[in-house]
Amino acid sequence: VQLVESGGGLVQPGGSLRLSCAGPDHIWSHFEMAWYRQVPGKQRELVATITSGGVAKYVDSVRGRFIISRDNARKTMHLEMAALKTEDTAIYYCNAAFDHADYWGRGTQVTVSS
Repeated sequence: VQLVESGGGLVQPGGSLRLSCAGPDHIWSHFEMAWYRQVPGKQRELVATITSGGVAKYVDSVRGRFIISRDNARKTMHLEMAALKTEDTAIYYCNAAFDHADYWGRGTQVTVSS
């Protein structure tokens, strides 16, 4: 099972980006979804999670700047990123997890630079 991320790119500090994640039909009813990010040479970091019912949680470094959302009917998840900082530069990965199932996308690059 493959998730597909889109929406990454180059943005100046203070700018905004919207990431999207698409996945197969069966994950949208029960799977918890999440966004992770990874910088080369560092561990993958959890950014935000959202339950199948829409309850969201954020890591402290992005709370108030990022918004995670999901549309189960359209089978998509989004990460709205605002007030971006250079330290937000990373590859962003979409994740879906439920019981023993754990699915990932291949990632989309976000670069915040002037």
